[in-house]
Amino acid sequence: MFVENNQLKEFLKDSGLVSEKDIESALAESTKKKVSFTDLLLKEGKITNDNLRKAQAYVIGIPFIDLKNQKINFETLSLIPEPIARTHNIVAFKKTPDTLEVAMLDTEDLSAINFIKKKVNLKILARLTDEDSIKQTLLQYQKSLKAEFGDIIQKETETLKAISEDVGQDLSEKDLKKIAEDLPVVRIVDTLLKHAILQDASDIHIEPQEKELVVRYRIDGLLHDAMILPKEAEASITARIKVLSNLKLDEKRLPQDGRFKVDFTNEKVSFRVSLLPTYYGEKTVMRVLRDGAKGFTLEVLGFHGLGLERIHDATKRTTGMILTTGPTGSGKTTTLYTILDILNRPNVNISTIEDPVEYMMARVNQTQVKPDIGFTFASGLRTLVRQDPDIIMVGEIRDNETASLAINASLTGHLVLSTLHTNSAAGAIPRLVDMKIEPFLMVSTLDVIIAQRLIRKLSEQKEKHILTKAELANLAKIVDLDKVLDTLKKEKVVDVKADWENIPFYKPAPVKEDDDGYSSRIGIHEVLKVSNPIKELIMKNATTSEIEAQAKKEGMLTMIEDGIFKAVMGITTIEEVLRVVSE
Repeated sequence: MFVENNQLKEFLKDSGLVSEKDIESALAESTKKKVSFTDLLLKEGKITNDNLRKAQAYVIGIPFIDLKNQKINFETLSLIPEPIARTHNIVAFKKTPDTLEVAMLDTEDLSAINFIKKKVNLKILARLTDEDSIKQTLLQYQKSLKAEFGDIIQKETETLKAISEDVGQDLSEKDLKKIAEDLPVVRIVDTLLKHAILQDASDIHIEPQEKELVVRYRIDGLLHDAMILPKEAEASITARIKVLSNLKLDEKRLPQDGRFKVDFTNEKVSFRVSLLPTYYGEKTVMRVLRDGAKGFTLEVLGFHGLGLERIHDATKRTTGMILTTGPTGSGKTTTLYTILDILNRPNVNISTIEDPVEYMMARVNQTQVKPDIGFTFASGLRTLVRQDPDIIMVGEIRDNETASLAINASLTGHLVLSTLHTNSAAGAIPRLVDMKIEPFLMVSTLDVIIAQRLIRKLSEQKEKHILTKAELANLAKIVDLDKVLDTLKKEKVVDVKADWENIPFYKPAPVKEDDDGYSSRIGIHEVLKVSNPIKELIMKNATTSEIEAQAKKEGMLTMIEDGIFKAVMGITTIEEVLRVVSE
């Protein structure tokens, strides 16, 4: 956007947005560095992006529009396709018979304006807006699309009801395949999948009841009802999912597992399918997996400080074991893939054996177990060791045989990564003892054990609050607050002189409709380094609490302590941490 510097300078002075001294300093510096004086003011924090945009709008005579908390008619909003709106930061907000008013961050983006003009055949009136207005308006696309998908499903299920009156339980495979390819069924299933991807669901549950078919999505770890469909839709929807997953259409008495992949707005998304016979029909659960673990780093997953250092140290070793522990759906596999991504260099051979293969990684040899034909973790691991790998990932240690082979692989010059189902990092050691692993083998191989859970992150709309003395006293009963405060100071999250009576926590700001104030998830972790004192405790068959007490002395933050650390950072709330850790 071209704005005359002198005009802008005078306006900024007159308005009091920036002091005269700061303006003159920025102008002198901009001449030396040959950059815009406004860029320097922004960089030095002398003015915000939004205030600068308002000033520019005033100087060039373009109205500034604030769209925050404004509901825009979906017909008007959808005149600009969502990908264009997102890419060019431009949204349509008001339409007359001859004109379309659009709000944008850069009114000189002529390519976007020309595209919209050709598409709608109306006069385009450009208005400047701020980043928050654009962000909030873009969210309305999602909510409107969800409503639109609901209408599509309602319409198609009415058609489906009419053509499915004669669907019985004894249809042949040929008949089921024909039903699965009917247009209404294809549209319903496609819409359910798109709807789930849009809402960032991790799982889709399709559950037959006595008189209806309930569809639920797991979003940020919690199940939400998505749609109620007629009972008549069950056979055809299940058949369609079986066709996509290449499963047996006429098998309804036994569980089946499969997977398929779709392209959604240039993103490949995999669906891991599980079918289970229930009293009222086959229940379908689909895990939604975005392809590739790219873009993740240990820091993005929530690791920090001493725990992060310990994981990086473990990845530099050529032998030993890194274990992740936690319940199903706690992000263990994502953590292991992120570590594999760090280790994935041209000079190493990485092989995995998984059930199932969740993410595809370039230059990694990935194998899926097939227990029904005798290809288990144990048999696969035996073969893997003969394939000359440097790094081995075993999807899960489930039994004594797999545990023994994994331990032996790490003893014979391999770095082994795997997962265990235990509630804490220290609990992994007694679990391995239960699997008949000798303590002397554990001390020779175990390096780092990571325990984790996923907590919901606060969205951008949040409020600060200070805990009362009574609330702090209650929190101190379950968390070592002195240790958390010391860690916060070491990592420079709070001032060195801060104490709990003046450290703010956060809670969701009052929100509208079905928004609960949370968006997406992050991990809380405990990272146990198997040090010499802990090795001695293992040799003495120490209990979980004894091992954990020693790990705490050596600086390990427990999961709940890491959660309180993240609550102070404004990432989550104390209530969310307590909900997840107490589950």
